[in-house]
Amino acid sequence: MGKHAQTYFVGGVSAIGGLLFGYDTGVMSSILEMDEWKAYFHNPGSVGVGVIVSLLTAGCFVGSLFAGWFADRYSRKHTIMGACIVFSLGAAIQCGSRNRAMLIVGRFIAGLGVGVLSMTVPVFQSEISPAAIRGRLVSLQQWAITWGILVSFWIDYGCHFIKSQAAWRIPIGLQIVPAIFLFCAMFFMPYSPRWLVDNNRDDEARQVLARLRADGDLDAPEVIGELEEIKDVVRLERETAVRSYMELLRYPIRRRVVLGVVIQALQQLTGINVIMYFAPSIFKQSGLTGPNASLLAQGINGVINMLATIPAILWIDRWGRRKTLMLGSLVCGITYFVQAVATGATQHKTIDNGEVNLHMPKGPSYLVIVMIYIFVISFAASWGPIGWIYPSEIFPMHIRSKANSITTASNWLFNFVIGLVAPILIKRITWGLDLIFAIIMFASVGIIYMFFPETKSRPLEEMEIVFTGSIWAHKDRKRIEEYDKEMNGGRSGATKVSIGEDDSEKA
Repeated sequence: MGKHAQTYFVGGVSAIGGLLFGYDTGVMSSILEMDEWKAYFHNPGSVGVGVIVSLLTAGCFVGSLFAGWFADRYSRKHTIMGACIVFSLGAAIQCGSRNRAMLIVGRFIAGLGVGVLSMTVPVFQSEISPAAIRGRLVSLQQWAITWGILVSFWIDYGCHFIKSQAAWRIPIGLQIVPAIFLFCAMFFMPYSPRWLVDNNRDDEARQVLARLRADGDLDAPEVIGELEEIKDVVRLERETAVRSYMELLRYPIRRRVVLGVVIQALQQLTGINVIMYFAPSIFKQSGLTGPNASLLAQGINGVINMLATIPAILWIDRWGRRKTLMLGSLVCGITYFVQAVATGATQHKTIDNGEVNLHMPKGPSYLVIVMIYIFVISFAASWGPIGWIYPSEIFPMHIRSKANSITTASNWLFNFVIGLVAPILIKRITWGLDLIFAIIMFASVGIIYMFFPETKSRPLEEMEIVFTGSIWAHKDRKRIEEYDKEMNGGRSGATKVSIGEDDSEKA
């Protein structure tokens, strides 16, 4: 870690916001299979399960839309703290639920908190990080999500042996603990230095940069240089920009908003949360019929998910965003296609007591389980972290929070829709859902190649260089490379922006 130790520490603490969403995802996936939970809520069908699962993401959608305004007005730091309070309230209502309506309301309220955190935490991490480790630092958000999923899986597995309401109330209630921890820890975390400069608090910004970059040395050259660069960009933006949501629809921001929305939507269209929410059901369909076999397989899934995120954390700033996403899409598409073929060719589908059984031979059923694990590895090393990294780094300071609130909302909107329809489709078309996701993944390879420019290792203040040329990213690489050569590979400051001759973005 070296000189970046303080930055990693602050970014790591804020990443606990991701753990809250991951925990809820994992905890509900196993609770849905608990007999005590089913009995208490009168055995909800596939539509009822879809509503219960997706109401959290509906709250996330609403919360993320409002998060941009709160983050600009009250700071990234205080917005994170407020979201922890809202999440804790929702978790407490879920834990004490007396009926299905109370459970749904609690999930929606908790979702409001998660939605705010999911937008604010990556922006906060991006703004405290130097360009060289920005991808790695924002990846901590996704790693925290995987830790939340992992911990909740094994808590659920242990509580599965409790033969009372406590089997599901304890796991739900425990998610309040990390929320309270994050709330308390944020008292000791700094404000975003870029937010401070944007609010005319330059001296405080200098102190924060000194803490994060130079062990408190206010006169360190890197501190003075970065502060001046931020001030120059903020000054330029104040002279040329407005701060309303309408600006998101205008050139040159419009292109970046579209890219941010698309990458967040595609992250959900990988189908990852179908796997994470409904994996126990999928494992059962694939032939794991022991009393706790599907839950154990899901616990292993959580371990794989967490471990596979580590390479992305370590090397994402070396690999780059484009190649990693394209490779991830290709592997995810292949795993889905193999699952579809193996299931469609060998299943003997029956419905017993409302549950789908595919009665697959052992060989194909184990192949499907292996493909699920390979899919999770591929997602965790690519779409998982980059889905959060890319939108957090492509927007200018004056509109960053508002733009990220829109892109994050698109993630939750697609998450909501998929969570609502997935249990129905799993029951009705089984392998057809795998085929749908395979087609989406193969298509996304071309989408990334044609439209998404590379952003690794470039300071936030220099993103204008990347996004002022052609919308065809694969054609615009030469212009960007020539700019970097002209500047001797240096980071010359965002005021020296090369405006591309190709104005096709305006189309």
